Amino acid sequence: MFENYKVFKHTFAGRPLVIETGKMAQLADGSCLVRYGDTAILATATASAAPRDGIDFLPLSVDYEERLYAVGKIPGSFLKREGRPSEKAILTSRVIDRPIRPLFPKDLRNDVVLSLLVMSVDPDCSPEITAMIGASIALSISDIPWNGPIGGAFVGYIDGEIIINPTEAQRENSELQLTVASSKEKVVMIEAGAKEISDEVMFNAIMKAHEEIKPVIDFINEIVAAVGKKKFDYASCEIDHDLYDKIAGLVTDDVKLALDTDDKRIRDERLKPVYEKVFTTFAEEYPDSKAMINECMYKLQKTIVRRWLLDEQKRVDGRRMDQIRPLAAEVGLLPRTHGSAMFTRGQTQVVTVATLAPVREQQLLDGLDSEEYKRYMHHYNFPSYSVGEARASRGAGRREIGHGALAERSLEVVLPSKEEFPYAIRLVSEVVSSNGSTSQASVCGSTLALMDAGVPIKAPVAGISCGLITEDDRWMTMMDIQGLEDFFGDMDFKVAGTKKGITSIQMDLKIDGLTPEIIKNALETTHKGRIYIIDEIILSCIPAPRADVAEFAPKMITIKIDVDKIREVIGSGGKVIQKICADTGAKIDIEDDGTVYIAAVDKASGYKALAIINSIVLDPKVGEIYTGKVTRIMAFGAFVEIAPGKEGLVHISKLDKKRVEKVEDVVSIGDEVKVKVVEIDDKGRINLSRKDALTEE
Repeated sequence: MFENYKVFKHTFAGRPLVIETGKMAQLADGSCLVRYGDTAILATATASAAPRDGIDFLPLSVDYEERLYAVGKIPGSFLKREGRPSEKAILTSRVIDRPIRPLFPKDLRNDVVLSLLVMSVDPDCSPEITAMIGASIALSISDIPWNGPIGGAFVGYIDGEIIINPTEAQRENSELQLTVASSKEKVVMIEAGAKEISDEVMFNAIMKAHEEIKPVIDFINEIVAAVGKKKFDYASCEIDHDLYDKIAGLVTDDVKLALDTDDKRIRDERLKPVYEKVFTTFAEEYPDSKAMINECMYKLQKTIVRRWLLDEQKRVDGRRMDQIRPLAAEVGLLPRTHGSAMFTRGQTQVVTVATLAPVREQQLLDGLDSEEYKRYMHHYNFPSYSVGEARASRGAGRREIGHGALAERSLEVVLPSKEEFPYAIRLVSEVVSSNGSTSQASVCGSTLALMDAGVPIKAPVAGISCGLITEDDRWMTMMDIQGLEDFFGDMDFKVAGTKKGITSIQMDLKIDGLTPEIIKNALETTHKGRIYIIDEIILSCIPAPRADVAEFAPKMITIKIDVDKIREVIGSGGKVIQKICADTGAKIDIEDDGTVYIAAVDKASGYKALAIINSIVLDPKVGEIYTGKVTRIMAFGAFVEIAPGKEGLVHISKLDKKRVEKVEDVVSIGDEVKVKVVEIDDKGRINLSRKDALTEE
């Protein structure tokens, strides 16, 4: 039945990598089932028959689709089916998109869709790496034009040893979470989170991953030789070179004048009449060619900027190649938030706000891995006004989610543990002005906001980007690229870290890869930049985290109670704990190990709740004085509740220092009174005395 069915086998990092073709999804242009250990991914690649009109980019979609059946789970939603992609799935789609996109022909405009369906997950065999390899194979054996293949590897660092594709247990103890994608010759993508790893260790880990990927590339080429299709011919969307030459002859000097400024607003204003001049001049000769004229103008600007950099070492804003734009930092901007800061780099401005909450407000995750909760969250917003555009907000897209996750990963390693600082932490970075490298400004702003909120971080973290221009064998890097250099350059190499080491890397590339020399140079460049920002800007603004959390932040008290007492604190149907919260205004969370977190806006409320809990979990002792509430009145005395569920009798003779005729003469139901425990009999009944408590007072 499956006459074209073939199986290809390879060993990758000590585990079997098995590729099946010719069996599933045969109507796709390219498809394969990839098995790595017990992880299984169906990878398909499909392209439209004709190019899309009116666009100047490759319409590529990479969809990493998680199915909870892959780990034997039923979705937790009301509908009991998967909804929108999880944040982890979106980040994986981006990690796979970034190394694949630069290898398509620059003039291809056909829609290309990569679908990566996660069907089974072995925790020891990364589905993300399996999907990346599957995407590479599906494209390589299809008829879609693509200059692959690539391969990918995950890298850990444990006890001084670099580990390729570590197991789940090894990942738990790893100081490095590094994903590398490469072709046979060059590295095409780097994404990393790390526990203050040195530049040297990071470079060696990247290089080792590249060496381990090379045999995978050979394996993919064997598959292509056996079952690969001939690539289809496509309608090229290359620019009209005659039109480009005419435009360049007309306005090159005007474009140079427009670009030569450090102010994005001035640049945009100068370019408007240049565009009008070009459209007016060529309206008759080239009717209905607005899109092509725009492409020619884009190429002209790109050519000018790149020639300035390569031939004259000239940047559009006049900086040296290793010079950072003017920097500024502020903290305490917003009066009622828990922590706030603004970080400014040139015309890039990010305001980050920190919010502290009880641990129970941490994020609940519903995904394929073993992580169930996330205590620290970072969200990034990029409104259209930040780049001077009028566009309605449509919520966070993949880019916003990716940048938020990058800042989150950058700072996670320096946060105190839940035991040291029992809070859920949310940071929100609002990009209020953008001219390049907003994600790294978010990292710097986040450090400031955390310190302003009184979060005792272990060390400040700063982020900086490094750009690249290449031409044949020539290349050069520059620190802190602004928007134009990012737009027309070949790389955005973002590195964040402390003075001790790297905490994150994200590399965006527009060319076919990086050599070891370029990677090493980029690491050295960003190292200098982040040390400067930490010493001269962050620590000058706020030398250390504030000694206490803000006035309006919840104050946390943590205690540990006997596990057997948890039921008493919660009460039947939660009645006891709900009453404590209602009476004190505190919020209380209890974990299975008996850890109790009490959160209150003012400390007095927190300690009031603590006293009540202590009265519940600590057995009453003879001789101790308690504050209780009168619950019942009898002829012979009053019953006083000294703790939820713990009631004792005050005999009429013990109600006051003077003789009492009627109980109602001294107390009423609901009164709060101080009483002393005078006896606990062999049946556990508690006898109390108000008279003795008054005497001691």
